[in-house]
Amino acid sequence: MFAVTRLRVPAADVPALTAATGELLAALRARPGFRDGELGRAADDPELFALCTRWDGVGAYRRALSAYEVKLAGGPVWAYALDEPGTFLTD
Repeated sequence: MFAVTRLRVPAADVPALTAATGELLAALRARPGFRDGELGRAADDPELFALCTRWDGVGAYRRALSAYEVKLAGGPVWAYALDEPGTFLTD
């Protein structure tokens, strides 16, 4: 499965978001079931970003998000998240 979190980030906050995303991905890498993740910026909208992560399954994803370290590292990133579905199952 993969998860996509789209983020709307004011230009002045982009450096802080980039640093915070690095910390979040480091925390996620320590969680069982995490495969990989990356941050991308929209080609035609400089304030729109997407954080894409891949997981062994929904259970691993949910357990990782409930970990204290992930919640702590994720707060500065998720503050910019758009409220929309972002978890997608694959076969």
